[in-house]
Amino acid sequence: MMTQATSSQFWLTRPFGERATQTFLGVLFAALLLVTVLHLAVPQGHPLHVNAYTVNLFGKYLSYALLAVAVDLVWGYLGILSLGHGAFFAIGGYAMGMYLMRPLGHRGPYGHQLMPDFMVFLNWDSLPWYCHGFDMAWFAFAMVLLAPGMLALVFGFLAFRSRVTGVYLSIITQALTFALMLAFFRNEMGFGGNNGLTDFRELLGFNLRSDATRLGLFIATGVALALGYILCRAIVTSKLGRVCVATRDAEARTRFIGYRVERFQLLCLRGLGHAGGPFRGALCAASGHY
Repeated sequence: MMTQATSSQFWLTRPFGERATQTFLGVLFAALLLVTVLHLAVPQGHPLHVNAYTVNLFGKYLSYALLAVAVDLVWGYLGILSLGHGAFFAIGGYAMGMYLMRPLGHRGPYGHQLMPDFMVFLNWDSLPWYCHGFDMAWFAFAMVLLAPGMLALVFGFLAFRSRVTGVYLSIITQALTFALMLAFFRNEMGFGGNNGLTDFRELLGFNLRSDATRLGLFIATGVALALGYILCRAIVTSKLGRVCVATRDAEARTRFIGYRVERFQLLCLRGLGHAGGPFRGALCAASGHY
């Protein structure tokens, strides 16, 4: 049981007093520091030198860990086995990719001022309506959060309102991901077909192919993982987390007590849509893992 002093703490700062959180953050930041030092301070050719490719690969692993934290919140504490987290990842990645591809038009072989090469090759006359606004960084970063969040909100509302649970919900989420994959792979959608959006070069004026930018993205991914872990840990140790565990263990009893179970399920599913999936997709797209 929590002591009175622990229960009176602000819910977002409560994880910092836990030894598990302190250990996790200590190991994570020690790893970030170690990789940074071995990359910058150790000369090339030395056995301990970490090259830019390995730094980028470590960033990919950290982004997968961020997604795992979000999945653990939904599956481990709420009991919802969602097989559709790939949909949130894809939308977040495509939102970032649509921003990164806008400056590529005039630099490609076709030299178009607005459209990337694959659209010119497919005889597109103009950008599709959903690509407008992605030339602005603030709009693209907002859509990384809002687009997957709206998908999670609409899907979760329809599913939980109908009390679809268990393996049926898992099958539906998997079908949702497969349907989005078929849509994104169509050339008519303007997302590059099965080749996707590629050849990204700049992010906020920084060269994505430079070693310094790759190191910065690696550190940013580690910080995002730390913040995601703290947020999820704060949720599961709060009253909301206890209701989520009660819903997982005895949903009918929790509903009979008076809790609107579907609201808690929808909130946590939107947490998956807003936390691990799109951030991981955006970071992977910026790091070149498309």
